[in-house]
Amino acid sequence: MDLVPALEEPLKKVLGPATAKVMAEHLGLHTVGDLLHHYPRRYEERGQLTHLADLPMDEHVTVVAQVADARLHSFASAKAPRGKGQRLEVTITDGSGRLQLVFFGNGVHKPHKELLPGTRAMFAGKVSVFNRRLQLAHPAYELLRGDSEEAVETWAGSLIPIYPATAKLESWKIGKAVQTVLPSAQEALDPLPPALREGRGLVALPEALLKIHRPHTKSDIDEARSRLKWDEAFVLQVALARRRHADGQLPAAARRPKPDGLLSAFDDRLPFTLTEGQRKVSKEIFDDLATEHPMHRLLQGEVGSGKTLVALRAMLAVVDAGGQAAMLAPTEVLAQQHHRSVVEMMGELAEGGMLGGAEHATKVVVLTGSMGAAARRQSLLDLVTGDAGIVIGTHALIEDKVQFHDLGLVVVDEQHRFGVEQRDALRGKGAQPPHLLVMTATPIPRTVAMTVFGDLETSVLDQLPAGRSPIASHVVPAADKPHFLARAWERVREEVGKGHQAYVVCPRIGDEEDDPKKARKSAEDEAEKRPPLAVLETADQLAKGPLQGLRVEVLHGRMHPDDKDAVMRRFAAGDTDVLVATTVIEVGVNVPNATAMVIMDADRFGVSQLHQLRGRVGRGSAPGLCLLVTEMPEASAARQRLNAVASTLDGFELSRIDLEQRREGDVLGQAQSGARSSLRVLAVIEDEEIIAEAREEAAAVVAADPELTALPGLRTALDALLDEEREQYLEKG
Repeated sequence: MDLVPALEEPLKKVLGPATAKVMAEHLGLHTVGDLLHHYPRRYEERGQLTHLADLPMDEHVTVVAQVADARLHSFASAKAPRGKGQRLEVTITDGSGRLQLVFFGNGVHKPHKELLPGTRAMFAGKVSVFNRRLQLAHPAYELLRGDSEEAVETWAGSLIPIYPATAKLESWKIGKAVQTVLPSAQEALDPLPPALREGRGLVALPEALLKIHRPHTKSDIDEARSRLKWDEAFVLQVALARRRHADGQLPAAARRPKPDGLLSAFDDRLPFTLTEGQRKVSKEIFDDLATEHPMHRLLQGEVGSGKTLVALRAMLAVVDAGGQAAMLAPTEVLAQQHHRSVVEMMGELAEGGMLGGAEHATKVVVLTGSMGAAARRQSLLDLVTGDAGIVIGTHALIEDKVQFHDLGLVVVDEQHRFGVEQRDALRGKGAQPPHLLVMTATPIPRTVAMTVFGDLETSVLDQLPAGRSPIASHVVPAADKPHFLARAWERVREEVGKGHQAYVVCPRIGDEEDDPKKARKSAEDEAEKRPPLAVLETADQLAKGPLQGLRVEVLHGRMHPDDKDAVMRRFAAGDTDVLVATTVIEVGVNVPNATAMVIMDADRFGVSQLHQLRGRVGRGSAPGLCLLVTEMPEASAARQRLNAVASTLDGFELSRIDLEQRREGDVLGQAQSGARSSLRVLAVIEDEEIIAEAREEAAAVVAADPELTALPGLRTALDALLDEEREQYLEKG
């Protein structure tokens, strides 16, 4: 992060080529500086043993334990037919539980001599199950003799650092490598401005690196961690602040709606009044559009809070001002759906250039990859001449052929599904950079918004429009109480009997080829003994069984776009009673008459995904019902997750629960969950205050010195953060 010559030294020069190769390939560590920033995950105390009782399945673990007994068995096998096969079984204990280690063949001799009862050692390997018991097969181990000079040196102090390791490189080998390069820490350039560091009482960087790798006491670890958290938060926020600063320097055309133009004509036709929230957020957007720098705004709103309406009013304001607006949707189903609902909301205002079109009308066109050639040509023509003020499309909008007359606003729906290059390509289609509005229906806790979308201003819609109905959610424990599942299907029939419709959501499509790779099940699947439920099988069973006589159709991502569209149209028109679908319905599908949803194998979905799915019902005046079906036992973490979803409709509360339960890496996107995650010690939820303070400090530093000329250490740290992978991650905004 703070690479200077000593820290830029390639590891292969310092550690030898074999170790350096494994570190580069498996941990993404290339230089001395990279290794110094590979912090221990936790620490073992000399006198204290790890908990063997709660080892995670299928993960590489490092444990410190004592040998309880060791037995050598002989057996006959194909390779050793005369009973000469050898298996060494070693039981280790740590007071909380016991764990079996097994060694076979020639691999038994060394451990048989060394792992005698009473010996203490560190063991590393992958946890598996054999005969219903946890075991490590052929673990690597390092004896803790505590008397030889080298052992005392390596495990200096009473705290043994346990590093994030891989099968190819155990924690203690990483520890030894760190000890080799630790003297270089003295030369680490400090990225924090001295005033900031002293003002907050943080230790200097070299001292923090020393204390995190070789702590003598727990307070050493705390001091080091709070210092290193500040580094991460601050450097990241400086990168974002510089982007905001650079974006603020770009020119853009100010777009102000005409007093009695398209926007006011549209507002006059609305059959309801805007919520307080919609008015407030619209004002923030219109203020941004009226400036001569591009707007960069994130609009996050609860499922069904009326984001599309807010975005449409922004698009109309831009059309009023003579520009064009493009809305980018992640899927064809969604692009078609948005197009239909926008045309419906606008009525004759969407019929520009046609008979019966209103005087301020414009054309609203759709552009997707699967359109016929003639329709596509017409849409492209309408865009280049400027006849179409609004275009809604998938990434087909980004192709080179697509040209705009005057692109003034880009609205991106469901942010997390778009790559960076795609958004930049669309941005590049304006004569000047267009204004950008990013919408997401996945509520994001404030700190994540400050971290992932830190270069966007944020607007939040947290009120539901009047007329929206409450959604009742219940967990249906199919394994413990099968009659609950039977009752769920009765409820679906009752809703259909009242003239409503229902969704049934499954995790899988069901026409997958039997992939030999997928056949090797994980231990968790073994425990569950069945693959996730599939749309095609479930639809068939329901139509022949509990939902017999109802009109059941299927929808999934591998259907031809025309077929998908036809299914959605029939469902929207009320010609289908029950739609059995995958998560393609997760986003944006709007059928107010659908009141019930049954989510099969609900434990296989994430919290925010369940919340998204549930938002598809209760969109009309009748109350919604969401049933979360699971076979997981009551005490499991999966059931707790489902209970959390059932207990609240507040997406922000759920996104917090989600973050606490998953690792942040999943939430912060791929670049964050790779081996070289740029967040090593910073926890987005716990460290909310640090992130907020770092954002303020960063804004002040960048405002005073945008090029950071007075802070060479900070510049170096930024360069290291913004290598290609992180560039992409930051570009998320």
